[in-house]
Amino acid sequence: MFRAGFQVFDIHGHLPFSSTLGRERHDKVVQYGKERSERMRLSWDLRAAESDPEQTGRPLVERWKDELDRYGIGGLNFLTGKTNEELAEQIKDYPDRFTGFASHPIDRPGAAEELRRAVNDLGLKGYKLFGPLTQIPFGDPSLTPVWTFLAERQLPVLIHFGMLGHAGGIVQHLNINPLSIFNVAANYPDIPIIVPHFGCGYFQELLQLCWSCPNVYVDTSGSNQWIRWVPYELTLETLFRKTYELIGPERIVFGSDSMSFPRGYNYRYLQDQIRTVRDLRLAEPEIEAIFGNNARKLLNLEPSLPISEIKENVRS
Repeated sequence: MFRAGFQVFDIHGHLPFSSTLGRERHDKVVQYGKERSERMRLSWDLRAAESDPEQTGRPLVERWKDELDRYGIGGLNFLTGKTNEELAEQIKDYPDRFTGFASHPIDRPGAAEELRRAVNDLGLKGYKLFGPLTQIPFGDPSLTPVWTFLAERQLPVLIHFGMLGHAGGIVQHLNINPLSIFNVAANYPDIPIIVPHFGCGYFQELLQLCWSCPNVYVDTSGSNQWIRWVPYELTLETLFRKTYELIGPERIVFGSDSMSFPRGYNYRYLQDQIRTVRDLRLAEPEIEAIFGNNARKLLNLEPSLPISEIKENVRS
């Protein structure tokens, strides 16, 4: 799917983490969610159970390394773990393949100090937040130390906006709209702010945010099946085309939202997305930026170059 020698870097993966939505759900809602999840599993041909019981006893990072090797993926950034320490411990043996973000709640006491520790002591490279799980406005003065630290270090923060959870999840919240980060984005232009899933139901608002703020990036991750639940026609091609027309290829970042076994790496999402950008006739350097090198730049990693460019650099 790519020029020889280029390797994908995926900005959006997950190690196991607490997925509570902060509220109890009625049994009928739980059952409804299970039914819709099973429908998705069948629609996307997702594995329902481990086919090899021996795999369940292996360290997770070893299984993920095998997944990257299987699909030829150069690297994967994990956004979440059960704790920041556990995430850092999981990935420490493969710094050339895995990076990670801190993911503790921003509205808990000591959030800025924990972020500083996660970056300085644990080696994590950014911060992951969930808008619909943050119970105060992002512009609240109590969060200033967090934004100040991120800006001083120019560290990326990836914030999930839009619907959260499977069926029965959150669809209304103070911080569900990407525009809820507008004042922070405008006041801290040195913070790269990454919004995943093309805004997850808030595509128009995300485009408006990108139009105003040059430090906002769009993450392409997941199945993006939310496009079925908006009252106008959207396709994956439309999402890519309109985003590209507004902000160019420099602020579009590929992600898969891979998160668990037995599903493993969501390779189909990569296939669908690369087919889409090729149908749109993007140039090879633009494709390589979107599918790896933009993420590497945000994380201060060396770019991946196709063999043809390496040879040209050697000759020159």
